[in-house]
Amino acid sequence: MSDTLREAAETAIRQCMAIDTGESCVVVTDDKRRPIGEALYDAASDVTDDAVLLRYPPGEQHGTEPPEPVASAMAAADVVLAPTTKSLSHTRARQGATDAGARAATLPGITEAVMTVGLDADYAVIERHCLSILEQVADADEVRVTTPAGTDFTVEPGDREWLSDTGLVHDRGDFSNLPAGETFISPETASGTYVVDGTMMPHGLLDDPIRFEVEDGYVTHISDDAVRDQVDQARDTVGRDAANLAELGIGTNVGVTELMGSVLLDEKAAGTVHIAIGDDAGIGGDVEAPLHLDGILRNPTVYADGEVIDLPEAGPETVA
Repeated sequence: MSDTLREAAETAIRQCMAIDTGESCVVVTDDKRRPIGEALYDAASDVTDDAVLLRYPPGEQHGTEPPEPVASAMAAADVVLAPTTKSLSHTRARQGATDAGARAATLPGITEAVMTVGLDADYAVIERHCLSILEQVADADEVRVTTPAGTDFTVEPGDREWLSDTGLVHDRGDFSNLPAGETFISPETASGTYVVDGTMMPHGLLDDPIRFEVEDGYVTHISDDAVRDQVDQARDTVGRDAANLAELGIGTNVGVTELMGSVLLDEKAAGTVHIAIGDDAGIGGDVEAPLHLDGILRNPTVYADGEVIDLPEAGPETVA
């Protein structure tokens, strides 16, 4: 194991999860993410004698449920970390674990490079940035995003709450992605145009921007065939909800100085915005769908009820 991977794993275990000597920890991984799972297991084992590493074949798609024995172990643990190829974030297994009181962090699609960049950060500072954004948007009736690439997009939160993924998973039932750093909402409705010019699966870093049209909370047009095909496949299962406008998020991880092609990392990059389609049941919405497709927007300007909000910048930083 490289020293940088070991240090990143220790940040996750000691700073982000704050595992105690008397707690149980389950690390869930798959065959493709085994080295990262083992690094987290080793770091957890340095703290507690009650650490377990569970491995199974990668899921078919994001949101695929893990095997039942894995889900049962997750629900019985004090702390769960899930470095997996396909995301467990929006699964019943993850929700069941946090409902049972586990502190959980998922690391979907994590690589060694993503882990070492995204976790080489002071998460106390990231938390302060999350809270700063939250203070600026929490009471807004309307949040608008524009970008030089052509985005002009508005969400109305309605009665739904803004949430923050600070990466500090210290309280019973807490949940986070790692690497972390975002303030986000599943809005009641949205409309306008957004143009993804950063990262989006299945492409990674984009050579050509992808344009989305949104009306009354649903995506009505996608300019890219591959992304549109993913949504169309999900329509076979859930109908119109596959095109639900699921999320607006603002990145706050100042340790991410450039986009790397990983949605997990790039959506956290300070000063970016990401917008997602599909499932929002785990983030304050009411749609369950077999996909959650995030697209990252560069150089956004964000307005809360017409007032420009202050976005954090990557690099050495302070919080006013």
